Amino acid sequence: MPTPSLTPLPIRRLTLRDLTACADLSEDRGWPREEHKWGFLLTAGKGYGIDDPEGGLVAACVVTEYGGWGRPDLGAIGMVLVAERHARQGVGRRLMRHIVSAMGTTPLTLHATPNGRPLYEELGFKVTGRAEMLLGRFTPGGPESAVVTRAATAEDLPAIVRLDEEVFGTDRTPLITRLPAFADQLRVAEEAGRLIGYTAAWPNMDTHVVGPLIARDTETAKALIASLAARTERPLRTDIDVRHEELLAWAKERGLASVAFNSVMTYGIADLPGDWTRRFAPLTVAAG
Repeated sequence: MPTPSLTPLPIRRLTLRDLTACADLSEDRGWPREEHKWGFLLTAGKGYGIDDPEGGLVAACVVTEYGGWGRPDLGAIGMVLVAERHARQGVGRRLMRHIVSAMGTTPLTLHATPNGRPLYEELGFKVTGRAEMLLGRFTPGGPESAVVTRAATAEDLPAIVRLDEEVFGTDRTPLITRLPAFADQLRVAEEAGRLIGYTAAWPNMDTHVVGPLIARDTETAKALIASLAARTERPLRTDIDVRHEELLAWAKERGLASVAFNSVMTYGIADLPGDWTRRFAPLTVAAG
């Protein structure tokens, strides 16, 4: 029996009620279920999907908007997935075209795998950077850092939001204010009572993902990673901008290994806003 056309199937907004279906879709494509991350993204961002008449989802993705309320400065696209049984039928292209159209003149960004990159290039996205994914058990060592780090408190949140906006180049308040509930650790670095960096470690299957990682300099970034690693038994995973060569070399010396590269792509802007020299790793490649 020929496969029915998927073209008439509507694209709709996803909600937390679709969490299990999204996790099932991840699993169908050989990804971890990542229910914790899906829940975070469906709450902080906007999910889009296509229902399968036979149950579950044909495809899904999430867009996280940053900037002014109702007038975003930037949209980050992530978790673009098409069920294996519906792959190579133009579903992903249709979903992405819908997102680009729905976002209007809002600039867009995403992290693309080598497999996904050709589709995004076809739609007009340009490669503007690269991130290297590292994974492994952190081994402490080397001289003790002079950078002071500590657990973040509720009183730190306004300063974290301000620093994040300064470095990221746009307001991410809805995302950052959810970090205390989403992450197992949220830590800050300070000097003379002033915040000079912050990071989080959030659970993803059997690992702790390090991100976001924002720091004044490489030494501060190292101290923040080491402070997270000292408080978890899990392997660490993070995605570091390849321009931060010193941090990458240090992390590999400490036991983290390179497992993949992703292309950072943009649409409607030549490059990401903000200060890349202090932006070491995203919260997640699905949300920037």
